Amino acid sequence: MAALFHILLFLTVYCQISSSTTDALNKGSSLSVEKPDNVLTSPDGVFTAGFHQVGNNSFCFAIWFSESSDHYRSRTIVWMANRNQPVNGRHSKLSLLRTGDLILTDAGQSNVWSTSTSSFSPANLSLYNSGNLVLQTSQRVILWQSFDFPTDTLLPSQLLTRNTILVSMRSPSNYSSGFYKLFFDDDNLLRLLFDGLEISSVYWFEPWLTGQSAGRSTDNSSRVAVMDSLGNFTSSDKYTLIASDYGTASQRRLTIDCDGNVRLRSRSKPGDRWNVTGQIIQDPCKIHGVCGPNSVCRYEPSTGRECSCIPGYKMTYHTDWYYGCEPEFSYTCTRNESTFFKLSKLEFFGYDYGYFTNYTFRECEDLCLRLCNCKGFQYSLIPSLHIGSYSCYPKTVLLNGYTSPSFFGDLYLRVPKMHLSAYGLPQEDYSLSCLEKVIELDRTYEKSRVSSLVKFLLWFACGVGGFEIICILLILGVITRNRRDSNEDKYGYHLAATGFKRFSYSELKKATKGFSEEIGRGAGGVVYKAVLVDHRVAAIKMLNETNQGEGQFLAEANTIGRLNHMNLIEMWGYCSEGKHRLLVYEYMENGSLAQKLASNELYWEKRFEIALGTAKGLAYLHEECLEWVLHCDVKPQNILLDSNYQPKVADFGLSKLLNRDDLKKWSFSKIRGTRGYIAPEWVYNLPITSKVDVYSYGVVVMEMVTGKNPLKPDVDSIDGEHRRLIMWVREKLLNGTSASEIEARIGEVIDPSFAGEYDVKKMAILLEVALRCVEEDRDKRPTMSQVVEMLVLLDKDQEH
Repeated sequence: MAALFHILLFLTVYCQISSSTTDALNKGSSLSVEKPDNVLTSPDGVFTAGFHQVGNNSFCFAIWFSESSDHYRSRTIVWMANRNQPVNGRHSKLSLLRTGDLILTDAGQSNVWSTSTSSFSPANLSLYNSGNLVLQTSQRVILWQSFDFPTDTLLPSQLLTRNTILVSMRSPSNYSSGFYKLFFDDDNLLRLLFDGLEISSVYWFEPWLTGQSAGRSTDNSSRVAVMDSLGNFTSSDKYTLIASDYGTASQRRLTIDCDGNVRLRSRSKPGDRWNVTGQIIQDPCKIHGVCGPNSVCRYEPSTGRECSCIPGYKMTYHTDWYYGCEPEFSYTCTRNESTFFKLSKLEFFGYDYGYFTNYTFRECEDLCLRLCNCKGFQYSLIPSLHIGSYSCYPKTVLLNGYTSPSFFGDLYLRVPKMHLSAYGLPQEDYSLSCLEKVIELDRTYEKSRVSSLVKFLLWFACGVGGFEIICILLILGVITRNRRDSNEDKYGYHLAATGFKRFSYSELKKATKGFSEEIGRGAGGVVYKAVLVDHRVAAIKMLNETNQGEGQFLAEANTIGRLNHMNLIEMWGYCSEGKHRLLVYEYMENGSLAQKLASNELYWEKRFEIALGTAKGLAYLHEECLEWVLHCDVKPQNILLDSNYQPKVADFGLSKLLNRDDLKKWSFSKIRGTRGYIAPEWVYNLPITSKVDVYSYGVVVMEMVTGKNPLKPDVDSIDGEHRRLIMWVREKLLNGTSASEIEARIGEVIDPSFAGEYDVKKMAILLEVALRCVEEDRDKRPTMSQVVEMLVLLDKDQEH
């Protein structure tokens, strides 16, 4: 009888332990996925940690707000351990090993997730009242805590730091990592990023603004943001978001939602509905990637956000707007077969082929027709300039489209002439509700009386299916991680608004086939040809080892990624891992200007166009882009030519980047540039300005007109080898300074390969410009914008 009593007592205690909540998980103990009540709770009962069902036979270990009705469908999840790799609903468990490591194992005993900790002293896992899951020793030394590894949510007192990132869910019913991130950039500023599978872009704060113009401060390098219990979210860069119910709610959370917006939510007590009490972005259509390519976002406060395809396009996948729309016609780039369809008050942000001011409508239209990859152009009035000033933006990709009554321009969509009559028809709108709508999965189970053999076969089939699902999720997780930064700096995101990406070293090594095909070499490094995973042909420049710190390299690379002009080489991304510094550029089919000059392949017309295009690119660097950029090494080797011999200035930016407000704070530790092209300021240790690039440009133009290299001029020996070509040209032209004086004796210096077939006036103007650019006194040299004006006026006069 006594023995029976002890057995019953043991079973009672065992059942109570196995079916009740737990205060802490000690070494050698586990939480099982098969026991729904096998959870951890905070002392005040506000938070619960345990296995949460995310799909059919799929579970993640998570933390959620405790509810009176704790059904998994009504849970508010605040953290997940294995969001990208769910485990099986049988035989999976969370275990605290005797070594001090907390691991999550799947049904097949594979290690899905781990804290990678160790401790010889006793340790336990407990859930705090703050919602923080903490692994600590008996001496209260914290080995690991969930607050250091957030998913998409911040709780009061939880810090967002330089080493943490908030990543959205993929959709309301898909808990895996989505495409939106809240993080601190390398310039100490808090930003929002759309990080798609192929394209990345910063959309908050506005990419064209500096920290100062956006009301933010870069002075504090601590990079920390936090929300307090009263509803005040503040950041070290002086950004503040205050809840509308400041100080009154008892439960709060800040979440980056699957639609890319960051929202504050609050409620008075458990079981109440969560209310949005603050959000970072007021116009949801300004969020990048929300409707995918070739689509338009429209927002009405009463109906919410809606997506629609632009005319002539259809939705690619009716279940996911991320993929946007695809054309219903066969695209042609034949000029005579294309026309344009006007879409009023419609803007597509970013991905411009270039930015062209004071262009007429016909000039803009003609430019787009000449470009095979031009999908249309944006023609916009610039309010800040004088009346009637328009700018032209040819678009190579139609992304981030939205309608705005306040927009000062229109989009002209490139379409086949034969299908023009089909355009202008109303497009179907699709509402987007990422916030509250939840797509439920079918999770019902039916029991039936079957034989043991059939039951075994059914379980076997389910096991194989579950294993396949887990394998697929694992592969997707690996792919997603590979698309992120390298493991060495997995938290370092530094992406710009034009598709700028950070590549891993292994990714670029594979793209270049082990850096096997060298296509160029210079003082800065070696250039290799590569084919990226999206089949784009790229040029990968491996920089020589430098003492430049990673932070400085990332900041400067990011600035270059934001520069966008048709006469600047497009930079697609970079790699920074350990000692490896690599830059990823578009590939130029016709090589460099130096190669073409050496082979005498360029007629005088092409040389004039190259001189004009190069001047436009340098003028943009000096005067139009957000940062003041000195090239410091303008030479034919750094002027590349595309398939149409359009010049693109390369290797710019990493020499010197300055804020426009800090132009006087220049500093150079050594002479920069190439012998034969460097300005006198470098030699005489004078202040360095943009005029050093003007001087180098003048030498390049002189080389193009005469066909003579400044280092090997093949002219009469003159003292001072550095400037022999310049002195030779001046002597031959009798120090002529005007085009008419130069025209009279131009035949003595012109490139013999022209064989007398050239436009005397244009060549004389080029020589006049070159001689002005190479003046010893820098104040006598023109600016690059003045050079462009002289050459453009000449070109237009010749046309008329």
